[in-house]
Amino acid sequence: MNADSHIDWTSVDKVLLVRLRSIGDTVLSTPTILTLRDQFPDAQIDMLLEDWVAPVLEGLDELDRIITVGKGSAERLRCALELRREEYDIAFNLHGGTTAGFMVRASAARYRVGYEGFQFPLLYNTLLPRPSTFWRKEITHSAENQAAMVGLTGVELNECPKTKLSVTEKRGAAAARRLTKLWDYYDKGEFAVIHPTAATDTKQWAPAKFAEVIDHLDSRGLTAVLVVTGAELDVIADIEESLGRRPYHLVDAPLPEIAAICKAARLFVGNDSGIAHIAAAVQTPTAVIFGSSNVNQWRPWTDAPSSVIREEFHCQPCPGDICREFGEPKCIQTVSPKSVISAVDKLLLSSK
Repeated sequence: MNADSHIDWTSVDKVLLVRLRSIGDTVLSTPTILTLRDQFPDAQIDMLLEDWVAPVLEGLDELDRIITVGKGSAERLRCALELRREEYDIAFNLHGGTTAGFMVRASAARYRVGYEGFQFPLLYNTLLPRPSTFWRKEITHSAENQAAMVGLTGVELNECPKTKLSVTEKRGAAAARRLTKLWDYYDKGEFAVIHPTAATDTKQWAPAKFAEVIDHLDSRGLTAVLVVTGAELDVIADIEESLGRRPYHLVDAPLPEIAAICKAARLFVGNDSGIAHIAAAVQTPTAVIFGSSNVNQWRPWTDAPSSVIREEFHCQPCPGDICREFGEPKCIQTVSPKSVISAVDKLLLSSK
C-alpha cells in the first residue's frame, strides 16, 4: 500500500497501538488514544507498552487493554505470539523504534502502519508521509506527530486533543496516605510537586537553584514535595545542603500515585521530563525548565496553565547527551531562579 491509501475503517474492529520506551512519550500518546476512541466508540483498542512504564496509563477508560513487554528475548517472543493470537485489524508503530516495528509485524495485523523513514520498512504494509504533511505546518509537537498517524489513515482529526491521564479512587487514597505519612499537615495545607532530576546533564537544573524556588514556595505558603527515585537521592542531599534543612521527598512512588499526587498539588515545578508530562496531563499548572530539549516538540501539551522557562542559545535544540558547543550545558545552567520564581508566581495567580 502507498501513503495515499486510506484504511477501510468500516472493516476495523480491533486496533493495536505500540508505544515503547519513556514516560513522557507514553503520556503524549494519549491524544491518539482519545481520537480513536472518539471516532470508534465500539472498537477494541489495545496498547503495547514496556512493563515499567505501563502503570502510567492505569485507569484510562479509553483503552480496552494494556499489554506489557519486558526487555528479555523470551519475554518479547511471548508477547509477539500473544499479539498474533489477537488477530488485530490494524497496528500502529507510534514509536518508530526497531523493537516496536517487529512487534507490529509480529501482530500480523491486516494493516501495519508506520512512517516513511522508519527502519526496516518491509515490516509495514502502510507507510505514511511526515506528520507535517497532515498538519500542514513544519513545526509539530510530539503529541501531534503520533496523532497524525491515525489522521493520515483517514480518521477524522481536525485538532490534536490534549494529554489525559486518569487517577483512580484507589490510587488517590494511596497517594493521600503517602503524603500524610510524609507530611503531617497534608490535609491542612497546599503543596507543590517538585521534580528536581533529569535524564541528562543538559536537562538538569542545579539543585541549589531548586532550593531557592523551594524557599520561595514556602514564603507563599506552599509546602514543596519532591519526587525522586532511589538512584537520585544525591540530588536531595544537594538541595538539603543549600536549604539548610531536609526537604519533604517521596522515593520510588509508583507512577499512578505520582499522577495522583500531582493532581492534588497546586503547582508542579521541574525539569523537562516524563513527570512534567504527567502533571500536565492531570491538569496541574506546570512550570517546566528547559535546557537542550526542543521546546516546540516537548512542551506541556495541556489546557491547564503552563510555563516554559529557558534561555535561548543558537545551538538549541541538540541531542542532549553532552554539550558539544561549550563543554558544559550553559543552556540549562544560565536559567535563573528569578525567572522560575516569576513563572511560578504568574501560575499561582492564574490558577486561583
